Amino acid sequence: QVHLVESGGGLVQPGGSLRLSCAASGINFRLYAMHWYRQAPGSQRDFVATISSTGDTTLADSVKGRFTISRNYVRNTVHLQMNNLQPEDTARYYCHVQFRGNDFWGRGTQVTVSS
Repeated sequence: QVHLVESGGGLVQPGGSLRLSCAASGINFRLYAMHWYRQAPGSQRDFVATISSTGDTTLADSVKGRFTISRNYVRNTVHLQMNNLQPEDTARYYCHVQFRGNDFWGRGTQVTVSS
């Protein structure tokens, strides 16, 4: 069974940094692209970042230059380094993988950017 567990969220002041982690199990981790999405209250879930099975990355325009996605093939984890956080980055952040045609999501981790 595919299982994704996010961690690392919290409350941070504008300009601060957080590093989110997603631990994946139930899949051959090195074969699959991994993704981060986020959802603010009352809004749709938006794409944030993707890292392919070979490590190629894609970032949403809104986070380019501030966020970095990476993965650890030994620990089966994917990370989202978030720098220069702004209030508009406040959202619940979700890890996602598509496996055998099905979408799997973690429960998310809350990021709140406020002074």
